[in-house]
Amino acid sequence: MKEFITVCPRNCYSTCSFKVFTEDGRVKRILPYEGNLATPEGPCIKGLSYLEREYSPDRIIYPLMRQPDGTFARISTDEALALIAARLTEAREKHGPHSVLFYKGSGYSGLSNDIAGNFWKLFGGATTTYGNLCWPAGLEAVRLTLGEVKHNLPWDLANASMIILWGKNSAETNVQEMIHIEKARQNGAKVVVIDPRRTLTADKADMLIRPRPGTDAALALAMARVIIDRGMTDREFIRKHVAGFDEFKASLQMTPDKAQEITGVPADEIIELAVAAAGAGRLTIIAGYGLQRYTNGGQTIRSLLTIPVITGMIGKPGCGFNFASLQSYIFDDLKEPLSYYPDRESDKPFRRAISMAKFGPDFFALKEPGIKVAWIERGNPLIQLPGSGEVRKAFESVPFKVVVEQFMTDTAAMADIILPAKGIFEQADVVGSYWNPYAQYKPKITDLPGEVIPESEIYWRLAQLMGISSGEDNSLPAPGDYDSWLMERISHTPGFRLDELLGKPVIPEQNEHPAYANMKFDTPSGKIELWSDRAVKLWGVNPLPTYEPPADFGESHLPFRLMTPNIASRIHSQFGNLEVIKSVVEQPVWEISVADARRRGLRSGDKIRVFNSRGEVAGRVRVTPRVKSGSLVFPNGIWLGEGGGVNILIEPSETDMGHGAAFHNTRADIEKLKP
Repeated sequence: MKEFITVCPRNCYSTCSFKVFTEDGRVKRILPYEGNLATPEGPCIKGLSYLEREYSPDRIIYPLMRQPDGTFARISTDEALALIAARLTEAREKHGPHSVLFYKGSGYSGLSNDIAGNFWKLFGGATTTYGNLCWPAGLEAVRLTLGEVKHNLPWDLANASMIILWGKNSAETNVQEMIHIEKARQNGAKVVVIDPRRTLTADKADMLIRPRPGTDAALALAMARVIIDRGMTDREFIRKHVAGFDEFKASLQMTPDKAQEITGVPADEIIELAVAAAGAGRLTIIAGYGLQRYTNGGQTIRSLLTIPVITGMIGKPGCGFNFASLQSYIFDDLKEPLSYYPDRESDKPFRRAISMAKFGPDFFALKEPGIKVAWIERGNPLIQLPGSGEVRKAFESVPFKVVVEQFMTDTAAMADIILPAKGIFEQADVVGSYWNPYAQYKPKITDLPGEVIPESEIYWRLAQLMGISSGEDNSLPAPGDYDSWLMERISHTPGFRLDELLGKPVIPEQNEHPAYANMKFDTPSGKIELWSDRAVKLWGVNPLPTYEPPADFGESHLPFRLMTPNIASRIHSQFGNLEVIKSVVEQPVWEISVADARRRGLRSGDKIRVFNSRGEVAGRVRVTPRVKSGSLVFPNGIWLGEGGGVNILIEPSETDMGHGAAFHNTRADIEKLKP
């Protein structure tokens, strides 16, 4: 057997390294790689399922073309690319390049994705999207406060004496983090989970605090008030490194009693938690992404940040605020979510863009030219975008759609041409992580099946058919030149040895640990900014962290707040179609509290209709004490054939900063259906 060290390129915190063993060119085994200190126990069930994912009989390995009766038939790669090239050329000549929509998701990471952007720039531009469905409100909040988005090494958690997992369910969405949390517990650390749900992570905690969804900022600000009133701040740290503390202190009207009214958390619990956090000595707050998917999401993260800031727990071992760390993205010129800055010279071809969070309304508000061709890759927008009913209508209105995919997703099923996407083992790449510090090389391990060609080759062949130059910098490498393109792409970046990167995961030399240890903050003041003029200028929010009630879009009368969390068995809409996943995961259900079920006369297994002014979805209900009264929970990314489509209920709206999607503002009602 041959052995390789590789990395999972999916949109996941862990970005696991693992060993792959092949025989006769086929992957036979996947085992842990202990050399990655963040992920030493190997990949989760999704990573192990690559053995099925790459060789599944359901995988699309030949181009498919929609037939008049709506079915798909296999065509050759040459036929598919010739037809696509003709339609792209026609659209550009008749209507201009902005008549083409280029939609890219985040389902597959790596530097090879640069080539897609290179093609569309050489094409003359396209209509594209801005913002992000996942994390931008929190990214921008951290950037406004600390200047850069980074945190301590994952295994530094073992040095913490108190860990607060605030809206993060690591046991399902970042399983490797639990290794380091458990080491902290063995060292005597106290673990607190703050979450409306009792998650699997909460089961392993010392304390569970359950605020009402969307009220986390009120809880954090009340804690800050307690810490200040009791003289538990780090005055010297504040004096040297914090701007706006006096203004923040004067602004705090959020008492524990007031926060109790808003959050439902008893005032004495708020006081106990605040005192424990301030007195912990080494406090790390780990914030999840779900709590910033509200219209108040950015201000919520800014509010949470105040706790480690005013207690001086920044820049030290075992301390800090863990939201994301972009330190391994050393090859990126710009880090998300900077697409909202409109004056970047490199983005001029893409000046026409629509919000991912408001895709449907923005699509139909486009002026001439309308969209004549849609190109979709690395994403499943029909399932993942808010307001999916309007999203479907938008794509249905496009005369010609190309989807690059591995499986027949709901989005792929709408395509006119489906091009097969490469698999994880079939092309070399370099991958960063937004949680662990490693830059990682992903080698080519197996040959491409059927008529699959890498996306880099798809773009090169389209360019040849359309007479598009490869660019002065060879930005569209020929198939035989891809590996040299990749090496050239990374050759001008300092901080690592190339031979070392090609052999194992590397931590770039410029990685700072502990994060912010040098006490230099890339903000206008050069300090941590509790008061931020940029927050006002860029986003029109209060310069100080505040609690703003989440918007209800005129539906405050509806009794349930909808949450669509990630679950262990899939990454958004990926992996759930695999048999190995189906064999260990129950069918998705709608979860409600025991109290709400009693009021509505519901039992587990009953069929319900979930509805609001935007639409309705039907499914089975599960009654559970893990859900807070007034909450309705259904996992995100469920395909329509599995009973999904929940995003039809979600208002297409943005977060208060970063152009994120406010998924969790949604209110809904339920009705029991006849068996």
